[in-house]
Amino acid sequence: MSNNILILASAEGFIIKGLESKLRGIGMETVYSAPRITSIGSSCDGAELVIIYCDEKISEFSDALVYVKDRCSENDKQVIVIGKKEEYDIVRHYIPENLIFKFYERPLDMEVLLNNVEKYMEGEARYARKRSILIVDDDVSYMTMIMDWLKDSYRVSLANSGIEAITWLAKNRADLILLDYEMPITSGPQVLEMLRSNAATSHIPVMFLTGKGDKESVMKVLSLKPVGYLLKNIDRMELRENIARFFVSQIEKGL
Repeated sequence: MSNNILILASAEGFIIKGLESKLRGIGMETVYSAPRITSIGSSCDGAELVIIYCDEKISEFSDALVYVKDRCSENDKQVIVIGKKEEYDIVRHYIPENLIFKFYERPLDMEVLLNNVEKYMEGEARYARKRSILIVDDDVSYMTMIMDWLKDSYRVSLANSGIEAITWLAKNRADLILLDYEMPITSGPQVLEMLRSNAATSHIPVMFLTGKGDKESVMKVLSLKPVGYLLKNIDRMELRENIARFFVSQIEKGL
């Protein structure tokens, strides 16, 4: 886990350089960028935290704010906003509050900011050590329920189609995929075939989620050799026990 922080500001003036110096003083690595998509580049993906330092020009950078929102949402990162209340309101128009870790109104209390950055990074380090689970299902309400059951113990991400799952896996890591067997357009077996045909994803364990528990359906699922299958009417405790048992077996195998 790196301590990279991306700082977005309209100019890297005296205040921003001072902020960078203070952050480096507590062991953080900082990267400055103007709030433009062409300037941000891959810096946003490599950052564990994004600091947006607002000024009167913030309304001119809506495209960059949307870009940051998308990248942070996809990569489980958050944003700190520094500025006046009216500038913060502009940012919130493009970046939802669930992605905003803290808002600091100017003049900035540097000590409070630094303490909270350290707490955030410590939390991110603990979070990163959690196993990552990707749930793939076209039923968003069902996925959300399963995520709520698991999110306190695992990093949980959602994809509502096979194509979205493949796209997500191109940039992110999963230790286990919970895959709906029956999905429109691209079925669970087709998604599994796509995963296994790609060297980058062929090793990822897959458990099928299925609504059918009859012998014929179960045998059909098992013929694809997933690491397991779970009936969709499974309760919270049983689901958690199954997944915990799987990860224990992985540890015993040295995986």
